[in-house]
Amino acid sequence: MIKLFEDDNALAHLSKEIGTSRWIEVTQQRITEFGHITDDPDRMHIDPEYAAEHSPFGKTFAFGFLTVSLLTRMVNDVVARPSDEVSTLNYGFDRLRLLSPVLVDSRIRGHLVLKALSLRSPSQFRAVYTVTVEIEGGAKPALVADWLSVTNVANARLPLRGGGI
Repeated sequence: MIKLFEDDNALAHLSKEIGTSRWIEVTQQRITEFGHITDDPDRMHIDPEYAAEHSPFGKTFAFGFLTVSLLTRMVNDVVARPSDEVSTLNYGFDRLRLLSPVLVDSRIRGHLVLKALSLRSPSQFRAVYTVTVEIEGGAKPALVADWLSVTNVANARLPLRGGGI
């Protein structure tokens, strides 16, 4: 796990893969619970018998937004929260593309590239990660997105020399 927000040389990680998350199981229970939480009754996702007959895949598959929602866990697997974190706000995506369906009983994980990191104020970081979600054994990713977040910390940071923040 990388301590990005406490690394004096954090900018040395720009444009590099900073880590890969653990595998996440995409089970029918997870898909169905997501459908209930979001009040989305799409039977292709939550009804295995219906999907067996009507789905082009012969089985259910994850909601695209379920895959997006799992990005938080993927980032938390790779990037350590700063010890003085006050809050982290996820405020947007650029180029979010859902490229391949995640079939039930698949495993996915995220590969993170640090695209940008800056101080918006002495106590607020802005980070942009390119996240590619791999489907185990899949030919192409489930999604690729540039994810923007802001992390607020209690202790002010000063710009550092030598490629630091």
